[in-house]
Amino acid sequence: MKTRRGACYSCHDPAAEAPEMHRRKRRRTAMETAGCAGAAVGDLFEDLPDDLLVSILADVAASARSPADLAGAIMTCKRFRELGQNKVVLAKVSPRCLAVRAKSWSDSAHRFLQRCADAGNLDACYLLGMIRFYCLGSRGSGAALMAAAAVGGHREALYSLAVIQFNGSGGSKDDRDLRAGAALCARAASLGHVDALRELGHCLQDGYGVRRSLLDGRRLLIQANARELAAAVTTSASLLRAAAGSGKASRRHSCLLSDFGCRAAAAAAGEAHAANRFLVEWFASRPLGAESSPAPAAAEEGGGLRLCSHALCGRPETRRHEFRRCSVCGVVNYCSRACQALHWKMAHKAECTPMDRWLDGANANPNPNAVAGAGDAAVAAPAL
Repeated sequence: MKTRRGACYSCHDPAAEAPEMHRRKRRRTAMETAGCAGAAVGDLFEDLPDDLLVSILADVAASARSPADLAGAIMTCKRFRELGQNKVVLAKVSPRCLAVRAKSWSDSAHRFLQRCADAGNLDACYLLGMIRFYCLGSRGSGAALMAAAAVGGHREALYSLAVIQFNGSGGSKDDRDLRAGAALCARAASLGHVDALRELGHCLQDGYGVRRSLLDGRRLLIQANARELAAAVTTSASLLRAAAGSGKASRRHSCLLSDFGCRAAAAAAGEAHAANRFLVEWFASRPLGAESSPAPAAAEEGGGLRLCSHALCGRPETRRHEFRRCSVCGVVNYCSRACQALHWKMAHKAECTPMDRWLDGANANPNPNAVAGAGDAAVAAPAL
């Protein structure tokens, strides 16, 4: 019986097929395989629509934890660099990605924040507005950027504009608008801003820009303390255990009934806003009011511009004696009641000494120069 591989078939010639049987197929090298795969991937990437890539970059910008995250994604290729300048991407940049540090401030950082603000990013509008208003001396453009963020419902911008209205920042003392400040505080408080809620409560208690109402003011202060304490307990398991195990503290409700809230809640509330951190770092390396002081003697006597005594605020005075001093010691000064409450809980409660004790100590001091200095400080200390 003949098989298909047998030599009896007339169509098969063993002599002719011998070279074909021993011939092997040539294998592709690694470089040729990679080149073909790269060309195929490149062709597929170029075929992707721009809308899809813009959507992906917008999601990356919204979830970026630092400026390096977004920069690393945009610098991947030329097409990403071009699409990264799209307004849809810049409008979604996260606050952490916008958090530029004062030591890293440059023209490129300024242009990046300006592009984000032009794209409608509210956080960029607020941050750049604060930098221009307080650091760069551009009051008009800074206030306009903060106003644009406030119109969009940015609660930090609303509260900062309220502080500017209360103090008349950027103008004279006659430029203060207490009613506008109270209205801005009410709007920020309705959006969940705890400091604005506390500020509005003090305004109602004192009749500052609104009709005086002790009951409504006390109610708002209790609400601010409750929100602050709830946010702190949510983020801190130790506070939660302390609140559950301390029956005495829960019966007294000292934190809720205080005008200044709870010190532990303030310590666990979290870090300051990126704009406040920028102001703190900026004025830590640059003397405030050194050029604007009328004379060197006035600057030595403390007659120049001052910073808010709350370490996490960073707001400076735009004119002399703009901020109000503590009515007890006359040493510290604050831009707002909220900063006073935070600083009281964190530090000033243990440091505040009544002025009469200073005067008693000065009278007991035989040095006449020391007595005169203490007397001048007492006269120059307005009530907070």
